[in-house]
Amino acid sequence: MSDVPAIEVSGLSKRYGPVTALDSVSFAVPEGTFFGCFGPNGAGKSTLLKVLTGQVAPTSGSAKVLDLDARGNGIKVRERIGIVPEVESPPSYLTAYEFLYFVAEVRKVDDIEARIERWLRFFDLEGTRGTLCRDLSKGMRQKVMLSAAFIHEPRLLFLDEPFVNLDPIYQHRLREYLLQLREEGRTIFLCSHILEIAQKLCQEMIILDRGRVVVAGSVAELTAKEDLESLFLRMVGEHAPA
Repeated sequence: MSDVPAIEVSGLSKRYGPVTALDSVSFAVPEGTFFGCFGPNGAGKSTLLKVLTGQVAPTSGSAKVLDLDARGNGIKVRERIGIVPEVESPPSYLTAYEFLYFVAEVRKVDDIEARIERWLRFFDLEGTRGTLCRDLSKGMRQKVMLSAAFIHEPRLLFLDEPFVNLDPIYQHRLREYLLQLREEGRTIFLCSHILEIAQKLCQEMIILDRGRVVVAGSVAELTAKEDLESLFLRMVGEHAPA
C-alpha cells in the first residue's frame, strides 16, 4: 500500500430534496489498497459510487479520484478507472464480443482480439460470442460487465456487487483474480453484501448507515475479535443470533 491517496473524500454530502443520501462522509483510500464499503440497503453506497465516478455532483464537500476533482471531471475520471455498476447490463442489441470490442476501442487498448479472447475464456463465454446480450442469463451478463471493467487493466476499479448472479465457481474465480490484482498493487473499491468474501479481500473498510460512516479502519484490526458479518450487524442496529 502507498501513502498517496487514490481516493480522498472530505465532508461529502448529497441530498435529493428532503432526503440526505450522504451526510458529511470523510475517508481516504491509499493507492494500492483493497477497500471495502459496506452498509444496508439505502445506506448511501450507490450514491457514493456515483459521486466518486463523476456521475452525480455532491451537494457539499469534496471527492478526489486519482488526483482529479470528481465534480466536473466525470469523463476524465471514468477514462482512468474500471467500473461495474450494481444494476447496469451490457447493451441488449450487441453480442458479448461486439460489446467488449466496442469497450476496448473506446479505451484505446492494444491487442484487442487477445484481450477479448482472454476474458471470454476466463468466464467461459466462448460459446456465446454470437449471442445478443439480451438473450444471455443474468450471470452471463454480469460476466460481460466484469470483462468490460477489466479489459483495459485500470489502476483503479470500482466494483458494486460484482459477485451478484455468479455461481460459487465463478465467485471463487473472480475472488482469486481480485487477490492477484491486490498483490500487483492495484486499487480496488468494493461494495458487496457478501461479507464472507469481502472479509478475505479487503484491507481497509468503512461501514455506512443512513448516509454516515459508522465504522472505519483496518479490516484485520476491526475483525480481530468478531467476523465482519457480526460487526456489520452490530453497527447497523441488528444482532447476530446466539
